[in-house]
Amino acid sequence: MNEPQRLQQDGQPPEWQQTACILCSVNCGIEVRLDGRHFARVRGDKAHPTSRGYTCEKALRLDHYANSRDRLTSPLRRRPDGTYEEIDWDAAISEIAQRFAAVRDTHGGESILYYGGGGQGNHLGGGFSSATRAALGSRYSSNALAQEKTGEFWVDGQLFGRPRCHTTGDFENAEVAVFVGKNPWQSHGFPRARTTLKEIARDPGRALVVIDPRRTETADLADFHLQVRPGTDAWLLAAMLAVLAEEDLLAHDWLDTHAEKLDALVGLLGTIDVAAYCARAGVDEDLVRAATRRIARASSVSIYEDLGIQQAPHSTLNSWLEKLLYLLTGNFGIAGGMNIHTRMASLAGGGGGNRRTPVGGHRIITGLIPASAIPEEILTDHPDRFRAMLIESANPAHSLPDSARMREALDALELVVVIDVAFTETARHADYVLPASSQYEKWEATFFTLEFPENAFHLRAPILDALPGTLCEPEIHRRLVRALGAYTDDDIAPLRAAATRGRAEYAGAFLSFLADRADLARLVPVLLYETLGPTLTDEFGTGAEAVAAVWGLCQTTFASFPASVRRAGFADAEALFDAVAHGRSGVVFTIDPYEETLTRLDTPDKRVRLVVDELVDELRSLGENVAAVVDRDVAFPFVLSAGERRSSTANTIYRDPAWRKNDAAGALRINPRDAERLGVDADGLVRVTTASGSIVAAVECSDTMQPGHVSLPNGLGLDYPDVDGHRVVHGAAPNELTSSFDRDWLAGTPWHKHVPARIEALAAVDVGAGAVAGADSAA
Repeated sequence: MNEPQRLQQDGQPPEWQQTACILCSVNCGIEVRLDGRHFARVRGDKAHPTSRGYTCEKALRLDHYANSRDRLTSPLRRRPDGTYEEIDWDAAISEIAQRFAAVRDTHGGESILYYGGGGQGNHLGGGFSSATRAALGSRYSSNALAQEKTGEFWVDGQLFGRPRCHTTGDFENAEVAVFVGKNPWQSHGFPRARTTLKEIARDPGRALVVIDPRRTETADLADFHLQVRPGTDAWLLAAMLAVLAEEDLLAHDWLDTHAEKLDALVGLLGTIDVAAYCARAGVDEDLVRAATRRIARASSVSIYEDLGIQQAPHSTLNSWLEKLLYLLTGNFGIAGGMNIHTRMASLAGGGGGNRRTPVGGHRIITGLIPASAIPEEILTDHPDRFRAMLIESANPAHSLPDSARMREALDALELVVVIDVAFTETARHADYVLPASSQYEKWEATFFTLEFPENAFHLRAPILDALPGTLCEPEIHRRLVRALGAYTDDDIAPLRAAATRGRAEYAGAFLSFLADRADLARLVPVLLYETLGPTLTDEFGTGAEAVAAVWGLCQTTFASFPASVRRAGFADAEALFDAVAHGRSGVVFTIDPYEETLTRLDTPDKRVRLVVDELVDELRSLGENVAAVVDRDVAFPFVLSAGERRSSTANTIYRDPAWRKNDAAGALRINPRDAERLGVDADGLVRVTTASGSIVAAVECSDTMQPGHVSLPNGLGLDYPDVDGHRVVHGAAPNELTSSFDRDWLAGTPWHKHVPARIEALAAVDVGAGAVAGADSAA
């Protein structure tokens, strides 16, 4: 085993080992009983400070990730004929460094795009990528957040002063919980989601409000289900805000004290025809008014917006309108309301300035270029186009819109390097593939520290030995930065010497070093790994060098939130690090009173700016289009929601289809009336066609869908080797159907949840050889 501390007195591993689930952003604490390398049993970890023993059924199947058949165990190099050959690590690092340096020296470091940095549970390794990017002079990056959350982050910045003023709901204590385009029964999003939902639903003094076009599991529990017509959330949200203004349900005292531009906003809302907007949204006006009144009279309201509105028309506008619901009712900075949380690390870059992409001039938000715009920044003869990509723990050929176009863009680059555990769809377009250790074979952490009033961080120790031939990402980045000649042993000798004299002396030496060597400041993660890291292996075991970066995070966290950290019981950064590094079940690292939220506003006068000027015209345009006839395109009469979360789906680190106990093919959900009209049998097949592509899918008739609305699950369309080694595709990949051009005008978030589509019934014999089949097909 990797860490001596985990051994019992008899030298054997403990029966249960603490770690975390890696399938969604909540990262529930779990305990694993091993049988050799296999996860024999998985259960919730009662000692985890946020999940407290809770886990959903998906975590119980994690052995399918930990012992997947398609793991890589050697670096791969692409041959001229497109096949791959194994090479050793020294050759791989040397060649990759030389080829990246050639791109940098010819076209500039800004021509190298970094994508990824981790999935739902592995962010620690991605933190080291900043050193590699610095060594290359790479200025542009993107990840999955840039097709999901950047519009919301931008609105946070407009309202509260900075995008990092991100809010979170206090659902355990909320009188009313509102979910907009969100089904937490399946997608979670906050700790102990199903337990909390059931507690609210059982309490007659509390209420659930769900805004969703589908009758989800969460909607079935709701007191108010506003079953909006797909793509019309903005009209519904605007109508609710207009009801607040029209019926004078505003929190006047709170708004007078804490907000600006209320009169201007009320003037905008006064132009809204509530009845017409409700009709456009397809929701009964009386129900809309009743739900709005329930929100207004509640002592506390927490709201969660998610991909259902963020990947749909009016994406960024939807985020503004959703946030106005809790601001106009005074549910900000209170128990049970919305609050600005602390953070251990940031998942995105800075939010300042007006940076744009080099070719298309697309807005860069929190340092991330819009993921949907990546092909445009490559497939051009523009001199400033991207020429190379470093892709880490991400699969953009599968996860980004219009997969065919993304594949074309990858093939047009001069160099593509992929770091991953498996030979993914993206890896097949790489010049080099570097095999990483899995999330249970190395020190790892997630930076989704999103809770309030108590925020927790979980540093996870390895519970499995790394597969021979693999490396952890921090070591890969160390080798790349070294090979690029970014520093020498002489450069870091003073830090190595200081580290041998203890962390207290090292802290002072490190600050002095950065002051004297500003040229190396952007290499901080790797410098910590190289100098402090070796001293941690004696304490925590082989491979613990990466924990040095967490020491650095504890320093910056204490500097940013000293009072919050002290309230959690830590006198200084070193005490915090000691607890984090030894706390196998996670640690509460900050505790805050609710009034702390208002002090975290980053506006000059610490007041909320209610009006977002850049979105006013779009809000007004809703009125201009409210009476428009909602005609469906004759060629594409259905609205497809691509990427629905279900009990049988998770993120794509689950490549082994055997983890699913049902819906193995990932059926297209369709309203029974639509199925009957199309002549589709309950167990039949359909062809789904959009402007971007076509797939074949099995069908599930479900009255949870409105007529004209269909959905495909996320996480399918991956290939996986069978027992004979033949790769087989399982299910349909949703992004074969989505478009990189149908996206939000401001943030660039793609409309995955609103894809015009055509559905045609098929007999089994009609399935074409070129289709991406919903039933298993040979790759």
